[in-house]
Amino acid sequence: MKRQQPQRNSQSGWVVALGLALVGVSCALPAAQTGYWLPNPDDSVFGQIFYVKSGRKDTLLDLGRRSGFGYDEMKSANPGVDTWLPGKGTHVLVPAQYVLPQAPRQGLVLNLAEKRLYYFPTSGKVVTYAVSIGREGWDTPLGNFSIVSKVKDPTWTPPASIRAEHAEQGEILPAVVPAGPDNPLGQYALRLSAKKYLIHGTNKPWGLGMQVSHGCIRMYPEDIEQLFPEVPIATPVTIVYQPFKVGWRDNDLYLEVHAKDKDKPGSPKEVIPTSIAEAQGVNVDWREVRRAIKENTGLPHLVGGRQQPPQRLYLDRIF
Repeated sequence: MKRQQPQRNSQSGWVVALGLALVGVSCALPAAQTGYWLPNPDDSVFGQIFYVKSGRKDTLLDLGRRSGFGYDEMKSANPGVDTWLPGKGTHVLVPAQYVLPQAPRQGLVLNLAEKRLYYFPTSGKVVTYAVSIGREGWDTPLGNFSIVSKVKDPTWTPPASIRAEHAEQGEILPAVVPAGPDNPLGQYALRLSAKKYLIHGTNKPWGLGMQVSHGCIRMYPEDIEQLFPEVPIATPVTIVYQPFKVGWRDNDLYLEVHAKDKDKPGSPKEVIPTSIAEAQGVNVDWREVRRAIKENTGLPHLVGGRQQPPQRLYLDRIF
């Protein structure tokens, strides 16, 4: 299969591939269920962005959920599109291309900056999910953890701090919320070795992909249902905060940005590791690095590459 060459979109600076198809609103991303294979262990960029046409009643949240994406991802990738009323026939970009975080490729890896979970079921394969994380003051913890228990149809025992918060808003929470459609944990929960933190479903999926929880990691109901039987007890869970992700796809260098104001670097050279920028044969286009930081779309942006070694020509001797 002939490799597609990257093409620059003049309006946004996003890197898209030739031949992207506009697909109907009923189309979902197959890899959201099957995962992606990384045939080259040195590569960390995978997937491919695509477009869908919105229907008359669609919101960006509707279109995102059908392909496994959350609110913030869809907003960042479509800055000119109305969130609640894109309009019938609007071409909406689905940001289904990713740079892997810098973390061990095992178990579960969560990058808080992009609100996305990566699962490595086997060597060379990755499945990825949108998540919600803890809001300010209720931060999801960073570090290395593991899954210590799994519960189907969990009950929820809200801690005193959350009950007090709800009481201030005039809502009295019961001491225990039973399993069922009104349970905020949804139907499945994975408990982490970090006290009081879970990876779980939700009874309010339309808030997914934002910084809204009390520190737990929320997933779409259909995603946690798929993940729950796949991960055994003791599965490692690595939680990082990486607003700038850099990675290779063949000989192309990409930068993916999910930066808040506090993350903005003083110089573009701060976001490209010195081990890459100063490597022999690597060319970094610093203008494109600046563009990626400024646009902050959450999409992998082509910012350089490495030269291929010259091929030697062998001639048969004629005697």
